[in-house]
Amino acid sequence: MIHKKISIWEDCGCAMKTDAVMAVYVPDNSPEIDMNRKNKAVLICPGGGYQGLCDREAEPVALAFAGAGICAFVLYYSVAPHRYPMQLMEVSRAMQVIRQNAEAWHVDQNDIAVIGFSAGGHLAAHLAVCWHDTMIAKRLSMPYGDNMPNRVILCYPVISASIEGICRVAFYNLFGDDAGDEDYAAVSAEKFVSADTPPAFIWHTSADAIVSVQHSLIFAQALGGRHVPFELHIYPEGGHGLSLCDLRTSGGRDGLVMPHAAPWFDSCVRWLRKCPAKSMQANAGRHDIGEIEAVLGNTIR
Repeated sequence: MIHKKISIWEDCGCAMKTDAVMAVYVPDNSPEIDMNRKNKAVLICPGGGYQGLCDREAEPVALAFAGAGICAFVLYYSVAPHRYPMQLMEVSRAMQVIRQNAEAWHVDQNDIAVIGFSAGGHLAAHLAVCWHDTMIAKRLSMPYGDNMPNRVILCYPVISASIEGICRVAFYNLFGDDAGDEDYAAVSAEKFVSADTPPAFIWHTSADAIVSVQHSLIFAQALGGRHVPFELHIYPEGGHGLSLCDLRTSGGRDGLVMPHAAPWFDSCVRWLRKCPAKSMQANAGRHDIGEIEAVLGNTIR
């Protein structure tokens, strides 16, 4: 296995620099298996309400995907007091780094998913719907499409600031004291689903008292309205932050061991192997800069 932790900004060529790092977990090729193998990959965004990062949704998840033969990368993105749009720039840059190193890391650069848990689910969904915002490319001196996820996986995600509940603190942590309704609307991912949004796998529990299942439902409804393929799993029991739902990520807490919800991971791996990825070629030539800015309303400031 290739395993290391790197700064995402090395050799970036842009002015933006943060403390964000990415951990690499890549099954290495072998003469006894296949020296030319190209694997699917996932970029993992742990949760933590934009005020911290949850270890239970980081390395254990990466190791599970690596065990399934899928290259895994964990992004340790910035949290409060660092504000929006820093996190969106970081996840965009991380996606670009994976593509730039696709050969060395045995990655199929046209088969990279972004996966997020809770507030990390918000970040993943935000990238999925706004990857083509020209302000990202301008700030990062990035060629169009380098940050495009080919799929998105959302695990009990925060999606919309329009839904009341405890999870609204995540949006407060993202913006601080100065945000208004327009700011919150600009990061409510369901509002920006389009034909450019990649296929989605979503799971949640209906008993989640921290992040309501309505977040997943409202995003799924938006995907359906735009004819974007998705698979949605709603489990009847289990609280927030289940991660892999077993002893690997329970931290000794019985309430985080949920065998009936644990199949989400195997279902997700099957979906990754079966569902066609969103290709860059499908978007080639579809928009010019003026059209993209008109669609997104310049949400990235």
